[in-house]
Amino acid sequence: MEVIVPFSTDRPKSRLADVLSLDERSAFARAMLDDVLDAVEDAGGEPRVLATDAVDVDRSVTVDDRLLTAAVNAALDARLGAETASSRPENDAEPDGPPEPVAVVMADLALATPAAVERLFEAGRGADVVVAPGRGGGTNAFVASHPEFRVDYHGASYLDHREIAAEIGADFAAVDSHRLGTDVDEPADLAEVLIHGEGRAATWLREAGFALDASEGRVTVVRE
Repeated sequence: MEVIVPFSTDRPKSRLADVLSLDERSAFARAMLDDVLDAVEDAGGEPRVLATDAVDVDRSVTVDDRLLTAAVNAALDARLGAETASSRPENDAEPDGPPEPVAVVMADLALATPAAVERLFEAGRGADVVVAPGRGGGTNAFVASHPEFRVDYHGASYLDHREIAAEIGADFAAVDSHRLGTDVDEPADLAEVLIHGEGRAATWLREAGFALDASEGRVTVVRE
């Protein structure tokens, strides 16, 4: 299954600015991206980075500097959208059957594992649209095979995507996954990476001096 992994090179993890410098945010974001790419590949997916600018990775990269919604929808148009009569060569036959599912997995899912991604893929084989919601109602990952499905990442996008699926008559399902549901945006999210992370992002944080502190009866993140 083709898996699009959106990645921002120009504003890496801006909400971590209180605890990480710009260079550190860039390095940490890259560590998370590499973790996600590995998890996708180990789950049998074919990861393709959708970046706002050139990025040096050993996978396929498409550069699109538009906002997330526009960039992802363009990618979905290219992979799921039905060809029009004017764009199809005159002698080409109509494509047989529904399009192959395509997945979109965000680059900041530092807890993602092959097993979690495999669950997403498996669910995507049984419904037209499958979403792994994030905390607060976002959309951290999805699989779609319905040719009319398009995204809208503004606000509580999980609810929006469920409504979009209903409007186009697409079967919809949700995948409840802590590992896919945990995106790393805020300083408090770093605790989840230190507790549950198994890859480069967790290692990067520890090497940068971050650690867990439970001295006051609750777990917080400190930098040594």
